[in-house]
Amino acid sequence: MIARLIAGRKTMKTNALYKRTYNQLLDLLRHQAPGAALASEPKLAAQLNVSRTTLRAVLAQLDQLGLIAMQGRSKRLMRTPTAEDYLAGADLEPLPERVERKFMAWMSGPDFNPGQAINSLELARQFGVSASALRDCLNRFSHFGFLQRMRSGRWSAPGLTVDFATELFDVRESMELRAIERFITLPDSHEAWAQLSALETQHRVLQAAIETRYHDFQELDDRFHRLINSVAPNRFLVNIQGVMSMIFHYHYQWNKKDEKERNQVAVQEHLTYIAALQSRDRLIAQQACRAHLQTARTTLLTSLQPAASHSRA
Repeated sequence: MIARLIAGRKTMKTNALYKRTYNQLLDLLRHQAPGAALASEPKLAAQLNVSRTTLRAVLAQLDQLGLIAMQGRSKRLMRTPTAEDYLAGADLEPLPERVERKFMAWMSGPDFNPGQAINSLELARQFGVSASALRDCLNRFSHFGFLQRMRSGRWSAPGLTVDFATELFDVRESMELRAIERFITLPDSHEAWAQLSALETQHRVLQAAIETRYHDFQELDDRFHRLINSVAPNRFLVNIQGVMSMIFHYHYQWNKKDEKERNQVAVQEHLTYIAALQSRDRLIAQQACRAHLQTARTTLLTSLQPAASHSRA
């Protein structure tokens, strides 16, 4: 039994590594023209920080799918990867981010109401994660006063105030404008540009199917803003990203009114923002950033007005 469990964990780890390597290699290939020769296996393995065994498994799959053509040590790109070529799966995420995503989705769903008690042990079982992993997630949110710890493994979420949201939004804007300064000066070879290009494709795919897939914007929104801020990391603000995700991508979803229209506008703003970053013009990029964040700020504060009015009554 123990041997099977260990083997299962090894398999999950291997699958996650394979998927990450597969998607990261597609990011690299998106910036090459069809017919271009791929770098050598040692160089690619070093770029992706994986073993040559893992890399060869990915290359063999791409060869089978016709994305590349392999002939001995020679490998050529046959076509540019698209969003549909990427592998999906929750196991691509590190455990803390996966727990955080599950918790945020739960808080925005029908099973949660602002102010109710949260049973951490029960929630850990529901998410299929350890109690300690969930506790670490809750602790991160509690540092900012968004959650409060109670007795017997229970927590409470008193809800969001207008003042709290405004202050946090000011921090978010300051962080992102600072990150833009760094982003537009990155060399063409930096992986962030490939990731931004991949996100652009995924935004266009979502935009074309927004009538039925508008719920998918939340996850795409989170990855987009995380990418921008990742190029200018700050050790003192690293834990605030999860709180921002909770508030800006999930909390206002308690108010479902006009959700499709809001996300439709946000997708177009993201595409404008992406184009501004790709222009490498600081003023244009900052203008696109401020315009998008102002829309998000207005959306969030508007969603809080009924709650605020009710609390004052």
